[in-house]
Amino acid sequence: MYRTKTCGELRASDIGSEVTLAGWVQRIRKMGGMTFIDLRDRYGITQLVLAESSSHEQLEKASEIGREYVIQAVGTVVERSSKNPKMPTGDIEIDVHSLNILSASETPPFTIEEESDGGDELRMKYRYLDIRRPSVVRNLALRHRMAQLIRRYLDGQQFMEVETPFLIKSTPEGARDFIVPSRMNPGQFYALPQSPQTYKQLLMIAGIDRYFQVVKCFRDEDLRADRQPEFTQIDCEMSYVHQDDVTDTFEGLSKYLFKEILGIEQTEPYLKMDWQDAMKYYGSDKPDMRFDMRIVELKETITETGFGVFDEASYIGGICVKGCAGYTRKQLDELTDYVKSPQVGAKGLIYARINEDGSVKSSVDKFYSEEQRASLRDAMKAEPGDLILILCGDDAMKCRTQLGRLRLQMGRREGLMDPMNFKCLWVVNFPLFEWSEEEGRYMAMHHPFTMPVEEDIPLLETDPGKVRAYAYDMVINGVEVGGGSIRIHDTKLQDRMFHALGFTEERAQEQFGFLMNAFKYGAPPHGGIAYGFDRWVSLFAGLDSIRDTIAFPKNTSGRDVMVDAPAIVDQKQLDELHIALKK
Repeated sequence: MYRTKTCGELRASDIGSEVTLAGWVQRIRKMGGMTFIDLRDRYGITQLVLAESSSHEQLEKASEIGREYVIQAVGTVVERSSKNPKMPTGDIEIDVHSLNILSASETPPFTIEEESDGGDELRMKYRYLDIRRPSVVRNLALRHRMAQLIRRYLDGQQFMEVETPFLIKSTPEGARDFIVPSRMNPGQFYALPQSPQTYKQLLMIAGIDRYFQVVKCFRDEDLRADRQPEFTQIDCEMSYVHQDDVTDTFEGLSKYLFKEILGIEQTEPYLKMDWQDAMKYYGSDKPDMRFDMRIVELKETITETGFGVFDEASYIGGICVKGCAGYTRKQLDELTDYVKSPQVGAKGLIYARINEDGSVKSSVDKFYSEEQRASLRDAMKAEPGDLILILCGDDAMKCRTQLGRLRLQMGRREGLMDPMNFKCLWVVNFPLFEWSEEEGRYMAMHHPFTMPVEEDIPLLETDPGKVRAYAYDMVINGVEVGGGSIRIHDTKLQDRMFHALGFTEERAQEQFGFLMNAFKYGAPPHGGIAYGFDRWVSLFAGLDSIRDTIAFPKNTSGRDVMVDAPAIVDQKQLDELHIALKK
C-alpha cells in the first residue's frame, strides 16, 4: 500500500504512531531551516515537516518538489507546536523520515485552492485539476451521499430500481431530441431519452407497481446556469395512486433528505398552491417563498384620471418593498433599466414612496389626488418607509411574469434570499395545455400522458385552454426541483388528448402506438414524479449553478472544452452511417 492513512484522518490521539501518507503537494514553505509541506488528498490536508537534521537525500528530494507533485511520506505523528484550529488535522504534523516522489507535475494553470484564481472556461478545460479543489470535492461528496440516501428511502418504500434503454424512439413533443444514427438500420435513427416517461408507464402496466431510477436524460435545448444537455433525474412511478399519494410520498423523501443532510427537521406539511394563484400573486409557477412581497392587482384602485399609460392598460399590478422609500433616483433608474431589459420586457416603471407621515409621493403625482394616492397605499398595505413599484400592460399574464422578475430582483437587492433558508411548496392544478404561437396549436404543458382533472374533461374539445391537469411541481426557494403528474391510463381518454393536441390517428399510432396497445391489456391507475437531481444537489450545496455539482459539465454552448466535444468525425464513419453533410 502506498498509504496507511489519509490526509484528513489523523488527530491528537494518533501522536506517536508511524504512518505513511500519499497525496498532492498543496504548498511548500521553508522557515528557519525547517521545510513544511502541506499534503492534500480528497479527505483533507496534513502538514509534513522535514527538519534541518533530516538526511541530505531527503532534503534534496524536498527541494525538487513543486505544487501538485504526487509524493509519499513516511514518518511519525507528532504534536504541532503552532496549532491550526481551522484544520481538522491542525493539532498534529508528520515528522518525515522518508520522502518519495511518485509523480512530478508541471505548474498548474490556476491555484488548487478553496477559491481558485481560474475563470470558468479555464477550470473546465482542466476539470481534472479543478476537481482536486476541496469545494468541488465536497459538492461531489454531497451528490454521492444524496444519491445513496434517495436509494435507501425509496427502497424502504418498496420501490424497485429498474434500468430503461438509452437508445429509444424519437418523440418530437417537448424539447429537441439528441439523434443517434443506426449503422445496422441505414437511414434510421435512435433518440437519447429526454426522460424514461413511456418506459416507466409500461413498467406500471407490467406490474412493477413502484419503480425508480437514477438516470441520465438528454435535451438539446439552450443552456443556462440550471441546465445541461445531459442531466440526472430521480425518476419515479407508482401504481394505484391519486395525486396526494404521490405528493405525500415524495414530500417524505424531501423531508428525509433535509434531516439527514442538513439536520433540518421539517414537521409541517408543505404548502399547496394552485398554479393560478402562483401566477397571480408571485408572477411565477415556481414562487420563491423566502419573502412575501405579493403582487397586488390595481386596475380597480387606480381609476381613470387622464394618465394614459394606466387608463389604456388592461392590467395594472404592483409590489410593496418594505423599508425602501429611501431609494435614490439612481437606484430607481437602475430598476427602470432592469424592467426594460430584454429578459423582462416591460415598457417602464412607476414608483411611489410612502413618507414618514403616511403621505404618498409618486412619479405621476400630477394625475392623482391625495385621496387616490392614499387608496393606492391602502390597497398595497404599505407603511411609512415603503416603496411601491408598479407595472402595467395589455397582457395580464405577461405583466405578472414581469412583476415576478422584478420581485425576485428586489429580493436579491435587499438580501432576502438566504440560500440556507429553505421554503418548500407544491404548485398544483397546472393547465393541461399551453398555446404555441410557433406551432399554431395547443401543446401539452407537461407531456401528452398527463391526466386532466375529471370535471374539466368535457372541455377537451370545446375549450382546451381551461382544462386543468393533475400535475404538480415541488418548488424549493424559487427552484423547481421536481415535477410529475397522474397519468392517463384509458385508451379512449388518451385518444381525446391526442386529438386536442392536433394529432391525427395515424401520427398518434406511429409515435405512441406501443403505449396505446399496452393500455389494452389492463393498465392500472398510475402517476409519478421526476426530480432534477443536479438542481437538488446545488440547492443543498447553496450554489446558484448546477455545474459544480457535476464531475464533467458542459459549457453554455454545450461543449466539453476538456475533451473538445462535439467534434468532427471521419468521413469513413459518416459513410458507414449513410450520412451526408450539407455543404
